[in-house]
Amino acid sequence: MKPVNIGILGLGTVGGGTVEVLRRNAAEISRRLGREVKVAAVSTRDAQKARALCGADTLITDDPFEVVRHEGIDIVAELFGGTEIAKDLVLEAIENGKHVVTANKKLLAEYGNEIFARAEAKNVMVQFEAAVAGGIPIIKALREGLAANNIRSIAGIINGTSNFILSEMREKGSAFADVLKEAQALGYAEADPTFDIEGHDAGHKITIMSALAFGTPVNFAACYLEGISRLDSRDIKYAEELGYRIKLLGITRKTEKGIELRVHPTLVPECRLIANVNGVMNAVRVQADMVGETLYYGPGAGALPTASAVVADIVDICRLMDAGVQNRVPYLAFHPQGVQPLTMLPMDEITSSYYLRVQAEDKPGVLGNIASLLAKQEISIEALIQKGVIDGSKAEIVILTHSTVEKQMKAAIAEVEALASVSEPVVMIRMEALNG
Repeated sequence: MKPVNIGILGLGTVGGGTVEVLRRNAAEISRRLGREVKVAAVSTRDAQKARALCGADTLITDDPFEVVRHEGIDIVAELFGGTEIAKDLVLEAIENGKHVVTANKKLLAEYGNEIFARAEAKNVMVQFEAAVAGGIPIIKALREGLAANNIRSIAGIINGTSNFILSEMREKGSAFADVLKEAQALGYAEADPTFDIEGHDAGHKITIMSALAFGTPVNFAACYLEGISRLDSRDIKYAEELGYRIKLLGITRKTEKGIELRVHPTLVPECRLIANVNGVMNAVRVQADMVGETLYYGPGAGALPTASAVVADIVDICRLMDAGVQNRVPYLAFHPQGVQPLTMLPMDEITSSYYLRVQAEDKPGVLGNIASLLAKQEISIEALIQKGVIDGSKAEIVILTHSTVEKQMKAAIAEVEALASVSEPVVMIRMEALNG
């Protein structure tokens, strides 16, 4: 059989890793497919690096449109990232009848519906395993491995930078700003870390997984984002004393009222496996009706782990490119006619348990007033602990609540903050039992 020709857009960390994987494991890949996979063209500004990585017969160009228009290219691997030029390149590749592999979660979370519709019209495949959780095959698990199930919920540690920062804050008791500088020095965080620490990266990934789990169009606009930059090391310490770890989780859940789609710091019981995922590692927990709970763990970034997922997608396309469309896995796991919009719950309507930290005057009756205001909103208390006295006159109180609707919790917090005895804004962090 004739070789499959690959065009790679971008020769950065993932692009360079993809070329390396295809070169180092060429014999194994050929043995799996019965045909050769060849890097036929690369678009990069660093021609010297490209020539060192690729063979002498590889086309090297600084014009990515030359790759997507090249008649001999069968599969385009878009590894630029971002949405501006990447979107135009992917759409033109599809228009030219080329299959697409991408690691671009932002592109798919924001423009996936348009891209998948164009790909369906042109009868080409779009694969995106590397867009979520790096080397963890969670996309294949959701699209294929769990196809017999009604998926109930997904909760994931899907941003390694934030997980590293939270792990270091817990282990060393360091302040957020200090650990962020350490993460930047180690190369785990960008000079501008906003995309990671404020939840955008995790939001793109959980949006894609939510669409795959529940058969809805991708809808990043409906995803609630709350990052970790305002977390205090005291809360991480108090959570651990109470048997919890704080993790930045991407969460999506199907309820009778609609679909929850959110990213925020979350208290998780330390007995849960996902609570013990530390450093830059990722993990995704899926709850489904037939199989129950499954957990997927591994490196969420890095040249070779992410490239492994890119090449796995290339292999999948090679196996199916000559098959009829009815034999291909749908882009969003469900038949296109079965992908339908569902109600997306605003945060005020979600149900959760809560961790509250209140700073109030250390005098009789204060705790009773706070408890009464929570009871007024039908919020029951699981635990209430006074952690100590600050400046000789102010008590720091930690409260864990049972499940309640978020709008009721916010109403109660507003009334607590209005008390003359409460001197600082109440710290609120959501809690998830993750017990199925």
